[in-house]
Amino acid sequence: MAMRGRNSKVLPSELNKVCPEKGDNPAAYPRKMSDFEVVPNLQQSSSSVCKSRRKAHFPTGSNEKARALITDHFSFKDRQRNPKHLRNPDPLLLFLLPQENLISWIPENIQKKECTYFVESSQTSDSGRIVCECGYLREQHLEDAAKPPIFLGKEWDPSRHVQEMPTDAFGDIHFTGLGQKMGKYVRVSSDTPPRVIYHLMTQHWGLDAPNLLISVTGGAKNFVMKPRLKNIFRQGLVKVAQTTGAWIITGGSHAGVMKQVGEAVRDFILSCSHKEGDIVTIGIATWGTVYNRESLICPMGGFPAEYVLDEENQGSLSCLDSNHSHFILVDDGTHGRYGVEIPLRTRLEKFISEQTKVKGGVAIKIPIVCVVLEGGPGTLDTIYNAITNGTPCVIVEGSGRVADVISEVANLPVPKITIALIRKKLSVLFHDTYELFTEGKLVEWTKKIQDIVRSRQLLTIFREGKYGQQDVDVAILQALLKASRNQDHFGHENWDHQLKLAVAWNRVDIARSEIFTDDHEWKPTDLHPVMAAALISNKPEFVKLFLEQGVRLKEFVTWDTLVYLYDNMAPSCLFHSKLQKVLLEEKELTAGSKMPRIQLHHVSQVLRELLGCSTQPLYPKPKHTERPRLSIPVPHIKLNVRIQSQDCMASALACSKILKELAKEEEDTDTTDDMLALAEQYEHKAIGVFTDCYRKDEERAQKLLTRVSEAWGKTTCLQLALEAKNMNFVSHGGVQAFLTKVWWGKMCVDNGLWRVIACMLFFPLLYTSFITFREKWLQPMGCLTRLRAFFTAPVVIFLMNILSYFTFLLLFAYVLMVDFQPLPSWREYLIYFWLFSLVCEETRQLLYDPDGLGVVKMASLYFKDFWNKLDICAILAFLTGLTCRLIPSTFYPGRIILSLAFIIFCLRLMHIFTVSRTLGPKIIIVKRMMKDVFFFLFLLAVWVVSFGVAKQAILIHNEERVEWLFRGVVYHSYLTIFGQIPSYIDGVNFNIDQCSPNGTDPYKPKCPETNEDNKKPIFPEWLTVILLCLYLLFTNILLLNLLIAMFNYTFQQVQEHTDQIWKFQRHDLIEEYHGRPPAPPPFILLNHLQILVRRGLLRRPATHHKQLKEKLEKNEEAALLSWEMYLKENYLQHQQCQEKQNTEQKIRDIAQRVDVLAELLDLDRVKRTGLVEQRLVSLEEQVHQSAQALRWITQALQDNGFGSGKDVPPMGSSKTSEMKEVQLEGKAEESQPPHHVLARNLLYPGSHTLRFPVPDEKVPWEVDFPLYDPPVYSAEHKDMAVQDPFSPSLESLLKINYNTMDGLIDRQSFHGLYTVQDGLPLNPMGRTGLRGRGRLHCFGPNHALHPVVTRWRRNSDGSIIRKSLKKMLEVLVAQYPLSDVWALPGGSLEPGETLPLKLKWILRREFWPQFQNLLKQGTEIHKGYLDDPRNTDNAWVETVAVSVHFDNQNDVEMKRLNSFLQGCDPELCIRWQVLDKRIPLHANHKELLHKVSTLLGAYY
Repeated sequence: MAMRGRNSKVLPSELNKVCPEKGDNPAAYPRKMSDFEVVPNLQQSSSSVCKSRRKAHFPTGSNEKARALITDHFSFKDRQRNPKHLRNPDPLLLFLLPQENLISWIPENIQKKECTYFVESSQTSDSGRIVCECGYLREQHLEDAAKPPIFLGKEWDPSRHVQEMPTDAFGDIHFTGLGQKMGKYVRVSSDTPPRVIYHLMTQHWGLDAPNLLISVTGGAKNFVMKPRLKNIFRQGLVKVAQTTGAWIITGGSHAGVMKQVGEAVRDFILSCSHKEGDIVTIGIATWGTVYNRESLICPMGGFPAEYVLDEENQGSLSCLDSNHSHFILVDDGTHGRYGVEIPLRTRLEKFISEQTKVKGGVAIKIPIVCVVLEGGPGTLDTIYNAITNGTPCVIVEGSGRVADVISEVANLPVPKITIALIRKKLSVLFHDTYELFTEGKLVEWTKKIQDIVRSRQLLTIFREGKYGQQDVDVAILQALLKASRNQDHFGHENWDHQLKLAVAWNRVDIARSEIFTDDHEWKPTDLHPVMAAALISNKPEFVKLFLEQGVRLKEFVTWDTLVYLYDNMAPSCLFHSKLQKVLLEEKELTAGSKMPRIQLHHVSQVLRELLGCSTQPLYPKPKHTERPRLSIPVPHIKLNVRIQSQDCMASALACSKILKELAKEEEDTDTTDDMLALAEQYEHKAIGVFTDCYRKDEERAQKLLTRVSEAWGKTTCLQLALEAKNMNFVSHGGVQAFLTKVWWGKMCVDNGLWRVIACMLFFPLLYTSFITFREKWLQPMGCLTRLRAFFTAPVVIFLMNILSYFTFLLLFAYVLMVDFQPLPSWREYLIYFWLFSLVCEETRQLLYDPDGLGVVKMASLYFKDFWNKLDICAILAFLTGLTCRLIPSTFYPGRIILSLAFIIFCLRLMHIFTVSRTLGPKIIIVKRMMKDVFFFLFLLAVWVVSFGVAKQAILIHNEERVEWLFRGVVYHSYLTIFGQIPSYIDGVNFNIDQCSPNGTDPYKPKCPETNEDNKKPIFPEWLTVILLCLYLLFTNILLLNLLIAMFNYTFQQVQEHTDQIWKFQRHDLIEEYHGRPPAPPPFILLNHLQILVRRGLLRRPATHHKQLKEKLEKNEEAALLSWEMYLKENYLQHQQCQEKQNTEQKIRDIAQRVDVLAELLDLDRVKRTGLVEQRLVSLEEQVHQSAQALRWITQALQDNGFGSGKDVPPMGSSKTSEMKEVQLEGKAEESQPPHHVLARNLLYPGSHTLRFPVPDEKVPWEVDFPLYDPPVYSAEHKDMAVQDPFSPSLESLLKINYNTMDGLIDRQSFHGLYTVQDGLPLNPMGRTGLRGRGRLHCFGPNHALHPVVTRWRRNSDGSIIRKSLKKMLEVLVAQYPLSDVWALPGGSLEPGETLPLKLKWILRREFWPQFQNLLKQGTEIHKGYLDDPRNTDNAWVETVAVSVHFDNQNDVEMKRLNSFLQGCDPELCIRWQVLDKRIPLHANHKELLHKVSTLLGAYY
């Protein structure tokens, strides 16, 4: 074994410097939102940086090299002192810094323990060698440990002989073998402060603070569980940890419950995707019991440390579990002693549970739950301590031993849990070790189990058939909520806390079933903070739930709210990075030193980038401090708020567009798929709403398409759908009907196309019934506007442009082929003029900017269109050819260029045919195939060039002519594919006359190398033939068939969606001709002249046609949106009904109903059984009364001489009456304990003294209890002048006069005379487990006074508030310094005083007499024994509780009392609090409040 700590040096601890409090580093600016009562976000730590490099490690032996490299650059302290050195760090340093930081931080702040004094033990090691009392061998100690100084003594004392020094075991632990798993580990002293370990985990190990802490405890040895229960437990535990972001804490060893947890985590990791993340499983084990721990020792850190899991040779030690992610190994300097880690684990769990986590603007204290499987005596202590500290426990029934003992008695009344019952349970469940249980142990177990069961609100028993097969997670979360629900609280604090927990856990199912119930009424404003948290944390299900619960976006969304939401987005969000980019650009423009704060105009820039340039800025940049009004509750804050937006269809389409744009920039493939799927869902929702609208009213539905939406940047639904390329929406029948309507203008859509062409050729037909119009004012035959309406229709403009374009092409072709003279003819000049009109039209399209986007943006949009690019190419080619044509020297090249331009103009015809339902889809297919041809040509070029170069090099020697090189390499090789094989390639058909021997003839290729004698080719014909065959094989057969397959695939793929694609692209053509001037080229120049005069001279802006973009009046728009909202609700309800009609949903509903029915049957059975029992008890009581009456009559007759005792008939056994009394007592005990409970808590308050355990059955003094041997404790009060002797000696006790006035001390009990035994009084309520007077001042009764001051709770108008038809009270409560709980304003009475000191502290001196008068006028509600934790066997508290109630809100005495309360000590906290059963007071004070509410008939 390695020497422990031999090379270590003791370093000074600088813990307070290294672990600063959170928030020491000020943020750049505070983040506040006055509307939300939430804690602002904590300063971001370096945990995220550490987390990203958490799994990085070095191979063994690389630590020194890495450390030397970093030291050469700069030291750690220099980096702290001068952070400017880190501005441009070396990339390798960025990788090494977190590890080097850890190497220096851990030894400075975390210690281990070493035995420094070897004392030979009577026991030996497993190998029979001599060991020290600490358990280690002599050679495992430090060198000086074997030569101890004389003053240390001979006996081994851990407090003196164990010393702390810097830890020597930390880093990455690497489990060798199958899987090779990696984790973190550290060896810590058992006295390490919990905050240091928490700092290590969160700041250096990179763990995010948990939303929940699950402490799993139970059997440390392997035990057998039912396979079904094991699977249920594993799946449920992992599910709750994964869904809530919890930490699981176990003992960390590879045995027992720790092994079960590890295997559960392992199974989850193997079955889940990387996206679901890791589960943090922390093992806290004892260093001295870890087998093979020598491999973990590395003074400078193990990165990694190789650890071998060897169960066969571990002996009495334990191996670490390889499925845990982090290990904290607790060292107390000993070897082989289990349980060392328990105190540190308890302190660490308590510390973590006291931390506040802020996420999404909502602060929650980290909740903790204890999950128990199996277990022994240590597990029972763990459960008892957890219950005592208020930690909820989940006991898994069926796992064995302690878990089953508690599970079997959990539903019994506490009085029925007796020593005999526990003895019986232990004999069955602990049959192997039952003989080790002594009588004292049984008493202790009985007492602890009674206290555990008494706190039923903290105890949850998981039974396999109760919660379902995989609902351990539900049981755990319900246990937490049940505990939280039963905690004392003020007002809505408890419900708010539960809801915050559910949001933090992201468990909307728990929120629906446990929180949003009829037990509490939620106000919409109460949900605003958690609504913001759900939006920031990206939890759409909770947002939907809050909207269902009444949250109104108009009230929730304010200017400050929006700024707060965008300011607190998660840094991992893609929108956040785009927003930061905008801020950085603004910072560079303004040349500022600080990053500007997020404002809504920054958000507007990002949204406009995502939505497209057709939208206007949603939030214009405010001038100075003005804030533009939010016209609508902006639904794009998050993509899931669309449900409540009035403009729902536009919101859904906008969200679809945003998601598709974000998906393009998202790097993670899974996230991209999720975004695209969600975008498709939004499109589907928009289609569903529009379908319902279109079915109800076609005209109003089409208005929704063209209505200008102020909420979405003054754009329209149709434009949003086009920007998002929502083909399904655009191809909807209603949208296509609208486009067809726009296409036909004011004419009816049922006019035949031949009718339109006939009217174009002979327009007088318009004044007949040959063409029909939709508008009524166009119906008269003599209307002159019919002519204008006809020729401004897009379909007519399109046909006229086709006729014009065909005329242009025919004239162009005639000039090129027939009339192309050196001097242009009139026909050619007409072509130039025609082209000029086309150029003017393209210029108009380029500069047409009705939305005010700017020339640059319009140019980019113009050139995105393929057909516009083709137009520009054709025009440029024509202008180039025209220039060359006008120059005599380039006349012929000009004609060639113009011929090429004619080809491009002809290709432009394809755009015209896209309007055709038959040809349009085929043109789309051709465009897609062009892309396939491009990729195919790349593959083909490889084979063509390779074969061509090889052929040319083999056949021709030194061909220097470039043109013939190109022909031989590319041209001939390409033609070979189509069958034109060169005749000389095989030497058979070689003819020397067809080539030039020296390559001098420019019209002949150079001859192949030939024999000088017979002029025959000398190249290897066999080789060229083989190359040719291979070439044709791959090109003609392989590549050409590949091209055919690609075309076939493209055709089938496009053919499936060809109708949608054609309908989508049809809009572009319709929009183009809808906004195009009606005259065709070249007459279109007249329209251009008109536009130039209107916009250039008259300065009139460009406007949209109302048919495509229409701004409605406010009243009309409000009515239209209300109609849309109504149909949207109908659509959602219809969707829900369809989901319910689903077969799977029906099965789930039936299963749920069966479960509910089974529960009702169980309840009915219980009620019937209870009713029968009540009737039997009543019958027995009547029989008992009859028997007593008969006995009295018989006795009376006997006394008067009638009959003798022998003649008396038997009156029945007294067992019936005894049973009746026992049953009645049992029922009374269930409602209220018959004996004091608080006075028997094992840990006496304010001390480390433990009471002797006293079960309920042993409380009365009359019951024999031979084992009863309580400790003695009496505290000394230095500030009290009057107190009984500290040590109860007989002489001092004999001076005390009990049951009478002893000077100023009243030792009389309200319950009459009490027993005095051996000079000490006995508690009239029975045993408490402690002798002496404890923290009380006197033996016997200690009198107290508790005034209960109440008033009615009233509304602002003075009316009394009621709940459950009962009036509600407010009670005066106080919180004293150094106290965490609230109490009634009263306390112990000093000898000779009439008012308690605490009450005098609250009231001013001048008000004391008046308050005494109020007490005299009050009603006494309690007088006698008070169950107080300070009570002992010989001293107890008795109190008088007086109700002082102010019935009138204008009561003079109440106003005077309030005035005197305002001037009391500022260290006190005094308040009027609503009275109910959850008010956070001492338990005995709450009993007094219950009596007051009963007296006044008020709500409790």
